[in-house]
Amino acid sequence: MNIAILLILAYLIGSIPTAVWVSKWVYGIDIREHGSGNAGATNTFRILGTKAGCGVMLGDMLKGFLAVKLSILSPFVWTSEPFVNLQIFLGLAAVVGHIFPIWAEFRGGKGIATLFGMILSIQPLVAVSLVAVFVMMLFLTRYVSLSSITASIAFPLLILFIFNEHEIGYRLFAISTAFLVVLTHHKNISRLISGNENKVPFFRKRRTRGDRD
Repeated sequence: MNIAILLILAYLIGSIPTAVWVSKWVYGIDIREHGSGNAGATNTFRILGTKAGCGVMLGDMLKGFLAVKLSILSPFVWTSEPFVNLQIFLGLAAVVGHIFPIWAEFRGGKGIATLFGMILSIQPLVAVSLVAVFVMMLFLTRYVSLSSITASIAFPLLILFIFNEHEIGYRLFAISTAFLVVLTHHKNISRLISGNENKVPFFRKRRTRGDRD
């Protein structure tokens, strides 16, 4: 299949606004009008609780995973350098789709879960290691932003020094990912430094209209 078509399909998959659809169809609100205003798993956890947050996170991860799998429709030989590079570009197209979704007025989330799904599809062992880093930091601090930043910084370290990945494109991708995640979380970093960052209230049930204040 034509590479341009694959990239467009990957973007469209990434554009599926999981958080927006779940919040509107199930809870009757637009998640982007509450909390941080992001249409992502973190804001869903804060506003709608653990069940909705987990569902959105899994859905966003699946977008990145499936977008990368479109690479099997390409003419490239599996495990070849062009094939790996295509996987990276397909995954990034899905992340761009998540951040700027055509199905939701181009107002999406930060793309962390979709990015993770992409890594899971390309290199599962690295993804599992990043999950361990993320979960450990989240358990210790309950800050999703700090956990995401820590995992993103761990990504190139794992690629360069632990798994010793030789593919230049993958190395550059890992380094760029760490830089971009830190850059997109600059507001979170400021709130962390000032002590104003919100923690994720795990296992909190969403307040219903009948609950007392």
